[in-house]
Amino acid sequence: MEPILTVDNLKTAFLTSSGKVQAVRGVSFSLNKGEIVGIVGESGSGKSVTSMSILRLLPDTARIDPESSILFEGRDLSRLPKKQLRDIRGQKIAMIFQDPMSSLNPLIPVGNQVEEMIKIHHRELSGEELRKRALALFQDVRIPEPEKRFAQYPHQFSGGMRQRVMIAMALANRPDLLIADEPTTALDVTIQDQILKQLRALQREWNTAIIFITHDLGVVAELCQRVLVMYGGLIMEESPIDDLFERPRHPYTLGLLRSIPALNQDKGARLDSIPGSPPDMTNPPAGCPFAPRCPYARQICARELPPYAAVGEGHRSMCWLLQPDAPAEGNPFREEEAR
Repeated sequence: MEPILTVDNLKTAFLTSSGKVQAVRGVSFSLNKGEIVGIVGESGSGKSVTSMSILRLLPDTARIDPESSILFEGRDLSRLPKKQLRDIRGQKIAMIFQDPMSSLNPLIPVGNQVEEMIKIHHRELSGEELRKRALALFQDVRIPEPEKRFAQYPHQFSGGMRQRVMIAMALANRPDLLIADEPTTALDVTIQDQILKQLRALQREWNTAIIFITHDLGVVAELCQRVLVMYGGLIMEESPIDDLFERPRHPYTLGLLRSIPALNQDKGARLDSIPGSPPDMTNPPAGCPFAPRCPYARQICARELPPYAAVGEGHRSMCWLLQPDAPAEGNPFREEEAR
């Protein structure tokens, strides 16, 4: 199967008064039609900049490296003229943002905002046809009483319902690819579960590919088939979802998994955390960006960036501990293999 999206050696930097911020430093991955891939990592890991780079929704201070390529259905989005890119945005590729309140116009009824999203790419439709399509989308995303809700304003909707409106707008033209940038972060657990089920149902119905960006591995386990773990502007580990939880092969992934509270955990116990801070991306380290925080780091980890090691079908990890000449002492992966 030919991927619908292939990102190769993506490098995105921002020019600032403090220097060049190297937010994404060589990210490569692919996405198949109808597949749901999660991108996880701490704030500043580069996951949102990766998604914004795909659609080139970047500020004027941003620069995508000329050697990067973002192939979508055979066309390189990093080199497309702006007019052709506008034709793709919203029709072929759509995006759901984290905060629906700031993404919706507070002065326009939500139904009209959904109509406008359809009209941009279908100017031949009459007003009645636009309304009919918008109401059908409200029903698709399970907004109750769509006729009544159509004329209401964003402030009359709860957080969960506003997010449903954003999903309706994103799906207005049945895109082939949907990018969801932390769409459930501000929602309570019940509403979050409803939104995830909604996305999964729509993906099954329309075979839409989804990139789901989050810092929550629990959400990834609920929704995604494959996951990319990002840190320091790089993919530290890529894995099928089950394999990631059963056999994590990067110390950063191990740290993320250990920080998830268990259901039977003592309420008075301290939560595990990863000590230290993310790297300064104006001056990223020469070696593994996680090395200063890694309990298993060796001298080579600080000096040189490790190559990827294949550790299973569709599973790769960027870690010196997985290389054949890595020292065995204190190496959790070698010790596991020896048992």
